Amino acid sequence: MAETQERETGRVEAFSDGVFAIAITLLVLEFKVPHRSIAPNDAALWASLRHLWPSFIAFIGSFAAILIMWISHHGLFRMVRRVDTPFLYGNGLMLLMITFVPFPTAVLAEYLGHPGERAAAALYCGTFVLVSITFQFWWWTVNRRDLLKSTVSPEHIARIGKSYRFGFAIYIVATALAFWKAALGLGLCLFLWFYWAMLSRRTEA
Repeated sequence: MAETQERETGRVEAFSDGVFAIAITLLVLEFKVPHRSIAPNDAALWASLRHLWPSFIAFIGSFAAILIMWISHHGLFRMVRRVDTPFLYGNGLMLLMITFVPFPTAVLAEYLGHPGERAAAALYCGTFVLVSITFQFWWWTVNRRDLLKSTVSPEHIARIGKSYRFGFAIYIVATALAFWKAALGLGLCLFLWFYWAMLSRRTEA
């Protein structure tokens, strides 16, 4: 029975890893190679490449965010002893939002530094509000349906839940700030990603 359960969790994690890999790969599609008609010489090419700075910022930010979420997802999976149908739907809903991330990333890259950047930043930050909600729902299916290993302590469970609620609140504030000033909202998201990066080192019980 234990071997069967381990095989089932392994299948779900392998599928999830594939979705994360696709989402993180799609981010690079935002980069467009300058055509020779636009950049006919070295100086023009360098100038065209410099104009891609919003794409670089959006790409690096979203790459880091998805990478950190994948690390967190992997760490939480190591605490799961079995899966059930609500768990699979919760995991699928979370993956749905992960695959959506490249779209607001592309919007941010297009408008950052130009009129409309506040709306683009608000869409970007707001997307992570939804990602946070799906992560919390997924964790709820794990925690409320006796899917965790017996070695996971109640204190560790409470700490993870608290961190998710904290992240959700910060994303809400970041979205609100982005409507006022794009840089503030994006900066707060960056802070939160550093927080998740540090927290990911403590996800194992």
